[in-house]
Amino acid sequence: MQSDENLNFKKLRSLELFSGAGGLALGLEQAGFDGVGFVERDTNAVKTLRLNRPDWNVLDGDVRDIDYKQFSDVDLVAGGPPCQPFSMGGKAKGKDDSRDMFPEAVRAVRELQPRAFIFENVRGLMRPAFKNYVEFIRLQMTYPQFPVSRNVDWETNYQRLIRHHTSKRSSRSLTYKVSMQLVDAADYGVPQRRHRVFFVGFRSDVDAAWHFPSPTHSLDELLVQKYVSHQYWKMHGIRVPKETPDRLIKRISQLENDTLGFDTIGRWQTVRDAISDLPEPSKTAGGNGDHRLQTGARSYPGHTGSPYDEPSKALKAGDHGVPGGENMLRYLNGKVRYFTVRESARIQTFPDEYKFHGSWTESMRQLGNAVPVKLAYAVAASVALRLKAHGQQPLQSARQTKSR
Repeated sequence: MQSDENLNFKKLRSLELFSGAGGLALGLEQAGFDGVGFVERDTNAVKTLRLNRPDWNVLDGDVRDIDYKQFSDVDLVAGGPPCQPFSMGGKAKGKDDSRDMFPEAVRAVRELQPRAFIFENVRGLMRPAFKNYVEFIRLQMTYPQFPVSRNVDWETNYQRLIRHHTSKRSSRSLTYKVSMQLVDAADYGVPQRRHRVFFVGFRSDVDAAWHFPSPTHSLDELLVQKYVSHQYWKMHGIRVPKETPDRLIKRISQLENDTLGFDTIGRWQTVRDAISDLPEPSKTAGGNGDHRLQTGARSYPGHTGSPYDEPSKALKAGDHGVPGGENMLRYLNGKVRYFTVRESARIQTFPDEYKFHGSWTESMRQLGNAVPVKLAYAVAASVALRLKAHGQQPLQSARQTKSR
């Protein structure tokens, strides 16, 4: 990680909404942002934040009740609005779900006028059924001061925004350059296949030639180290498999013949990479309560656990307890067990000293909703670099930049 000392700038100020257990918040912290507030309404998540960062200004409440006048000169607004309205496993009501908080994300941008913002959500947001609504969100983030009417439906407001976007009037209002990107956390060093959509915006007066950070890890490099150099197995002290899985034979042959590109990027991290140095969990776990064995795991079609030597499946929160298939480890002999809280935290790239408040089910719910810390850092650091490169002069009021 590139330190703030190397950049010779004071810390940037950020405000985070929908903070949850703190995955995105830790990424922002590591990227050099100084959090002026962390808004979260879930009682256990609030306790987790305060347990680990007692000096943080954690605001226990609903974002709809937040008065942003208490904050000034915020460089970045960030957050992961609730994903349930768009989740593959939910009812997918989208805009009609009362938990859709994207309007609150837009309100924060409109009232705080930060130099940049980062918002994150699930891959389900990109389904064709939500295409127009996602574009409506993007246009609202582009023109946060556009007056969306409460007297008409969102489709009508969407058409109004499109007309504004193509009119000459659009250049005279507060605007943001907004990028959308679908990413897999495994491509950024997270030992988990977790697909997420990011909205990243820079205020129009910030000359930020920004692009989403390039992947740092790849499946191909993992395959090379498993089946070409065998480095992966040797590193873990495991006997090299005698056979290559049938489904990979063609790809491995291609990689064997490719003499270019090896070692230019890291390999995907696996469950074994993340947790193999932890002792096998037990029901008692001694004094290590977050590494206690939770019994009752079982495998059935569609719920077969995460293979030990691949990135895990995406950890999920679940509405009624923990969904077994996504939150289980599958050993080489086919046996399965639930991940412990500490193992799940490793998979989400939380530091070992970070603790979670609540029962196993509650802690796993917090982890299933979290942004992987490494992914959060990768995005936040790239935004911080562009903001700092633009200069650390006192923030211009965006109201003064509406017309030029």
